Amino acid sequence: QVQLVESGGGLVQAGDSLRLSCTVSGFTLDYYGVSWFRQAPGKEREHLTCIDERGYADPMKDRFIISRDIAKNTVYLQMNNLNPEDTANYSCAAVAGLCITAWIGQDYRGKGTLVTVSS
Repeated sequence: QVQLVESGGGLVQAGDSLRLSCTVSGFTLDYYGVSWFRQAPGKEREHLTCIDERGYADPMKDRFIISRDIAKNTVYLQMNNLNPEDTANYSCAAVAGLCITAWIGQDYRGKGTLVTVSS
């Protein structure tokens, strides 16, 4: 059974850092592109960054850094210097092969973890 489970969200203050995890099961990361998305209240879902078999990482901003540990079947999103505008539900998603940025095109999707940044 394929699953993507996000963790690491919570309530933080502006300027803090947070690392999110996306742990997958039912497939291996070697041949999949994994993206991080976020959706703030009342806004459309936004693609942040992605990493795939090339090690390619499409950075949204310098503050957000994606990495992966294949042995642990986990993809991470390091978020630095957070601000209230970063408040959102953060989700990961996977597609076979190389990265794509469209949510609808992903093969598998997680439910997300909520990040709230207070000022």
